[in-house]
Amino acid sequence: MNLTDRAYGLAESLLSEPLPRRWSHSLGVAERARSLRSILGEDAALMEAAAVLHDIGYSPRIASTGFHPLDGARFLRDQEAIDERVVRLVAHHSCALLEAEERGFREELETEFELERPELVDALLFCDMTTTPDGGCTSSAARVAEIVDRYGPDTIVGRFIQRAAPEIHAAVQRVEGRLHEAGTVGQPM
Repeated sequence: MNLTDRAYGLAESLLSEPLPRRWSHSLGVAERARSLRSILGEDAALMEAAAVLHDIGYSPRIASTGFHPLDGARFLRDQEAIDERVVRLVAHHSCALLEAEERGFREELETEFELERPELVDALLFCDMTTTPDGGCTSSAARVAEIVDRYGPDTIVGRFIQRAAPEIHAAVQRVEGRLHEAGTVGQPM
């Protein structure tokens, strides 16, 4: 079984029943990843696998610390022996270091998982932060606002996402710039 097929099966088994909305979001993020093939080249399948797996740390079966990037990455590394690049992308998706700082896990995250190449980190951030909780497309500004509204501005997630917003928007702009250079802006995503 190839990496992408394995990733979809694993994510579905962990998210579809206990967290159907999170599963819908993950499918939408993976769809966004497929739309980036023109700029990802040989890393397209890797990105799609990371995209569908990025939120598995929310699964009640594997959640242990309450910090989903760390829980998901540890599970993928320790239980599933998934490609280490996918593991690193899951560990560091969507400015996870800033949330790790809020939660007291920054040192663990940095020590256990290296950062992946910046353009891939940007691509996964783009996919996650331009996808609604139900899997539809949105802007990064609307997504950040939705997260703040859902969690509250004074919660750990609310504080983190507000701190991360400038980097989120900058990463989205960088990916959109790469798409424009590749001549794929304006095509359906």
